[in-house]
Amino acid sequence: MLCFLTPGALLAQPAPDFSAAFDAARTDDFAGITSVVVMQDGEIVAERYFDDGGADALRNTRSATKTVTGMLAGIAAGDGRLARDTRIRSLLPDYAPANPDPRKEQVTVEDLLTMSSIAECNDSNPYSRGNEERMYLIEDWVGFYLDLPVKGFAAWETRPEDSLYGRAFSYCTAGTVTLGAVVENATGQQLEDFAQERLFGPLGVESAAWQFSPLGLAMGGGGLELTSRTLGKLGQLFLDQGRVGERQIMPRDWIESSMTPQVAIDDGRGYEYGYLLWIQPFTLGDRTVHARLMNGNGGNKVIIQPETRSVTVITATNYGQRDAHAKSERLYQDYILPELLRRLSARK
Repeated sequence: MLCFLTPGALLAQPAPDFSAAFDAARTDDFAGITSVVVMQDGEIVAERYFDDGGADALRNTRSATKTVTGMLAGIAAGDGRLARDTRIRSLLPDYAPANPDPRKEQVTVEDLLTMSSIAECNDSNPYSRGNEERMYLIEDWVGFYLDLPVKGFAAWETRPEDSLYGRAFSYCTAGTVTLGAVVENATGQQLEDFAQERLFGPLGVESAAWQFSPLGLAMGGGGLELTSRTLGKLGQLFLDQGRVGERQIMPRDWIESSMTPQVAIDDGRGYEYGYLLWIQPFTLGDRTVHARLMNGNGGNKVIIQPETRSVTVITATNYGQRDAHAKSERLYQDYILPELLRRLSARK
């Protein structure tokens, strides 16, 4: 079980000092980083902007959008409009997919939330039939996902039934796009309107810019533009168990499931995945802490760290660079996390 502490139970904290982090972010080693916002106990304790946009700029955070789509699915579930085990085809009845297979009819909302459906879809593999770059070439992105054949498992691959948590991870943007359509059909609202009414509005967010498919579906898989402070508010919602003040806008059990490992990522780094949320270890000396991350191409990150009750937003424009994520993670691990842990230790 995850443990959360309320701000009212906290003792006075030492003054924050993130100057070393901000000085580092200005160097060539961290070129491309555009903003850093650090929150602890629900308050911004430090922020800096390294481009001309400043605090009001909307920043394209790429696949961090996927976590937002997962949050919207959670809100719809709290309304009783869908459930984790809802079969997605029940909410997409107008499609007659290619490559018919009875197993495709069993794909659930939770399969899409955990990147573990049986579709042959892998954005990390340029040869995958479901690679997102192929999706962008056609008009109907949901139809693209539904048409995909069932994934096969070669002898050297781990099958779902042999995997930790009983699922096999395969990163699939088309699946999250389809989840957005499922949420639309479940709620009877356009995804962007549902997001504004039920998520952004209660958080006091007025500015959000969505990308859209050729058929007008809000792109739930990437490209949503938000301010860095808004990203911090989204991360804080996980630490606050889905509450904004006295209002429960996301179900508490959905927050719990989102932040709990649901599928292992077999890449040797110890990463796991919740509900469209990465679970990642960070090591500092002989100490390892785990964070939950909203991740986007270019090194964009919202790092939610329950132990330090912190949310760190790092935005960047290192799109397509192989070290983009490593660069942002190094800034966090080497410069920001030590200060968060220092403040935590000083209270004890």
